[in-house]
Amino acid sequence: MDNELASLGVIFTEFYYWLTVVMMFLIHVGFCMYEVAVSRHKNHMHTLMKNTMVIPLVTITFYFFGWWIYFAFPNGPGIIGGLIDAPHAKGWSQLMGPHMGGSGDPDGWARINGVFWAAFLLFSWTAASIVSGSVIERIRSNAFWILAVLIGSVFWIIDAAWGWHADGWMVKLLGYHDAYASGVIHAIAGGFALGILFVLGPRIGKFRKDGTARTIHPRNPWLYTVGLFVLYTGFWGFYVACNIPMWDIQSGDGVFYSATNIYLAPTTLSAITVNFLMSLSGGLLMGYIVSKGDAYWTYSAGLAGIIAASAGNDLYHPIQALLVSALGVLIIYKLHYWVERTFKIDDAVGAVAVHGYAGFYGVVIAGFILWGYPSSPNPDYASVNPLGQFIGALIMFGLLGFIPGWLFAKILNAFGALRIPKEIELIGLDTAANIQRLKDEQEILSAEHEALKK
Repeated sequence: MDNELASLGVIFTEFYYWLTVVMMFLIHVGFCMYEVAVSRHKNHMHTLMKNTMVIPLVTITFYFFGWWIYFAFPNGPGIIGGLIDAPHAKGWSQLMGPHMGGSGDPDGWARINGVFWAAFLLFSWTAASIVSGSVIERIRSNAFWILAVLIGSVFWIIDAAWGWHADGWMVKLLGYHDAYASGVIHAIAGGFALGILFVLGPRIGKFRKDGTARTIHPRNPWLYTVGLFVLYTGFWGFYVACNIPMWDIQSGDGVFYSATNIYLAPTTLSAITVNFLMSLSGGLLMGYIVSKGDAYWTYSAGLAGIIAASAGNDLYHPIQALLVSALGVLIIYKLHYWVERTFKIDDAVGAVAVHGYAGFYGVVIAGFILWGYPSSPNPDYASVNPLGQFIGALIMFGLLGFIPGWLFAKILNAFGALRIPKEIELIGLDTAANIQRLKDEQEILSAEHEALKK
């Protein structure tokens, strides 16, 4: 950093992302809270531990190869070019540890590498946690953790390299625009979860003999309410992390500093703040209306509304954000129950609808509303268009989401490693631990009684 302005920009960016990571940690807190709230008492600890272990497993794998994929794969590789060298993103790079930069680090990676990595890592946890909620009460922990690493450290980061990187091939060729990850995180994770659910099957008792679905109600309304409000808060941090806080967007022919979206195109933090709140409000209102006041769907619809508008919320007018979110919730609510009835899919928390369908819709509708807008500051890249967005949504939800989820679930199922035994599902996943705890308590009581006799 050879001058005061450059130094200020890098250090401010470092501090900015450092704070976003703290805010985004609340996303995982919220997921843990509302998944436990939805699961039945006999599965509470299993549900919590399944999601908790996402943290170390995805963190370690993302450190060693996930971060590198983002910088190495924008060209495919093999679609418009080969692998891109990314020495700062390799786990053994000195820039991944304490390093003050200097002449060997002109881009300031020594300062911002770790906080960028952590911000993307929290996106990885989010992708894995979306899948986690949909499969509760019947999946083996080891199977879920394998699938969590695949979605968290491989597939979502491939689609980020393709459609979220400023030079990703989807941005260049398709004009793909997805400012706050309607497709890049939510559609792919929802598609991945749907692929698993096709193989995993429903919980015992979910469907009647005539094929109609029973409602398995959440066990703790207060906990899922607070959990989803914590998720809204963490999602706001997610929005913050999807912006570059200070960038010279006219560095070639002048000086003009602005906040930018993930593609380094100018936006304002003021505009996205309004749009975030308007899309949350549109989702909540439509969720309340369409579900006839059902609390769980109302709160979930708030999240779905944000996701539905996220692809274009850097450029939408607030009224557009409101209407896009409301229409999206209406569509995904109806689609959730149609898929449940038609294919006997048991999505325990509605994650496929709230994240997958809403994300797919959000990407597609942005193609119409933002038709003709530049997808990037680079004038040689394709502009935003409906066909490019539709193809992008198919890639996110289907090619990188549903197909890998279905395929790896089939492989695990073939080895008998996907679903828990029927007897364990009936008595509850926490039962074995509870039995051992009771034995331990009885042993202590016996020892205390023996001590009293002496």
